[in-house]
Amino acid sequence: MRRKARSIAAACLAVCAGMAAQAAALPAYAAGATLVVNVAAPFRPVTHAASGGLYGLAEGNRPPDSMLLPVHPRNFTQPAPGVQQRPNGQPPGGDSLLVAPQADRTGAGVVIRMPDIYPDFPYRWVSWNDWLAKVDTQVSARLAATSVSNIEGYELWNEPDYTWNTSAAGAFNAGWVRTFQRVRARDPITPIVGPSTSYYNATYLRSFLTYARDNNALPDVVCWHELGQNPSSIAADIAAYRAMEQSLGISPRPIAINEYAGTAAVDVPGTVAGFVAKLERGGVDSADRAFWYEYGTMNGLVVNGGQPTGTWWLYKWYGDMSGNMVTTTPPSQTGLDGFASYDPTRKIVNVVFGGESGANTVRLTGLGALGSTVRVRLESTPSSGRFTQVAAPTTLSDTTYAVSGGQVSVAVPSMAAGSAYHLVVQPTSGVPSYQQRYEAENASVFRAARLGATSASSGAYVGRIDNTGDFRTDSYVDFAVNVPAARAYTMRIGYANGSGATATQGLAYNGGAWSTVSYPATGAWGQFGSTVSTSVNLRAGFNVIRLAKGSPYFAGGTGYAELDYIELT
Repeated sequence: MRRKARSIAAACLAVCAGMAAQAAALPAYAAGATLVVNVAAPFRPVTHAASGGLYGLAEGNRPPDSMLLPVHPRNFTQPAPGVQQRPNGQPPGGDSLLVAPQADRTGAGVVIRMPDIYPDFPYRWVSWNDWLAKVDTQVSARLAATSVSNIEGYELWNEPDYTWNTSAAGAFNAGWVRTFQRVRARDPITPIVGPSTSYYNATYLRSFLTYARDNNALPDVVCWHELGQNPSSIAADIAAYRAMEQSLGISPRPIAINEYAGTAAVDVPGTVAGFVAKLERGGVDSADRAFWYEYGTMNGLVVNGGQPTGTWWLYKWYGDMSGNMVTTTPPSQTGLDGFASYDPTRKIVNVVFGGESGANTVRLTGLGALGSTVRVRLESTPSSGRFTQVAAPTTLSDTTYAVSGGQVSVAVPSMAAGSAYHLVVQPTSGVPSYQQRYEAENASVFRAARLGATSASSGAYVGRIDNTGDFRTDSYVDFAVNVPAARAYTMRIGYANGSGATATQGLAYNGGAWSTVSYPATGAWGQFGSTVSTSVNLRAGFNVIRLAKGSPYFAGGTGYAELDYIELT
């Protein structure tokens, strides 16, 4: 659970599901482990799936955009419109509709947590008339906010296995269906998220899914929490859910883990590296850092109003990733683990790892495309806690390695289990000074689809960019780009348009005025090589560029175009 008010005994019972309580101190794992990174084995595009936060935003632009843009937040789960919830005794805050514009500026979506209309936790049930009236009020508020396009779903309840009052409200499964139907009667479009249990409970989830399936009330996104002090159960939980889903004849749902990492883990970069690694390998659609402490800090990533903690640097390294996530194989489900990406355009490999002490090794395979020698930079960030600023990571080494048989083994001496580490592997020459090409599939994608094609740059693209004219179906792609200087840039767009006629999309950046991009017809859908160019005036540092078929303040594009990449020169 994300609030300290819950007792340690109850938290262990719900989160650990009967396992022995774990001490806050980091476990002492045996040294000498090896993490294997197969650069030639991509498994999905980089989407920064686990970079979000529960209650990550507070009104007043806290934390500032400058601290959010580098970590590429995937989404935020925020309290209900008109929030009354007082987590950890704080005043109500983080109203989903009020903070949505800041999330939008950073390319992030927002999920509305509906029961946070109640002030107490566990939620204090009043009556069905009271609850349904509150549901109606929230949905009406969302429908009235026609300029907010980044709402990704309604979370109907939170941790029903702990907070649902069965004696007063009846069985949760029936209550879910009743609430689901109430929302759908007023809003048949916005996705519904649930059941958001406090941990992965197969028996509970099977009962819920069966009842929801039989009553035409399945969630669009399946959600539960992973709040242990280490992430060792995540891989098994995700695999068990996928098997259950199939056994029940339910089509595959996106998975959201909208609270992850317990109190002794969430501010420990070495442990967080294992959480992110397992969430990425499990293929979750989104995952949010748990909320345990203060609003406005992105759950401990930011201190003193806008300075990075040690854990922020881990998420910044995550945010630097582009191209495709590539396979990492840890020695076990505990201890050393990490996640990695390879961008074939820039020819850069990023590996983030931790969770082990002593002398360990990262073995990289599949490096043939990087040449016979590579430059390997190794840096670290400490487990400094949420109140200590860490101005920069520490560079540990910067070395040239010979590549033998497509492999390099990097020894990492004197690791601290609480610290996280970052390897950057590049060819010794020919690397651009900044990331010029930005893949559409790595961008923030709203109501469109990431698809694969052999002719696409990095093997993937974004298609099905469409809208119906209803603001809830606005369809667009947000590219967060980082440029070295304020100036005009030529932006080349790789695309496909198999419609036989010219298509158009809207172009805006940093919330500015809209212009129109035209895409002449190409040979076929999903066959890339064609480009169009336009000019954009960008500020130094981060900018967000939007290409849209539909978006707030843009009347809508015409025809259809699929996006491969943008390139700035």
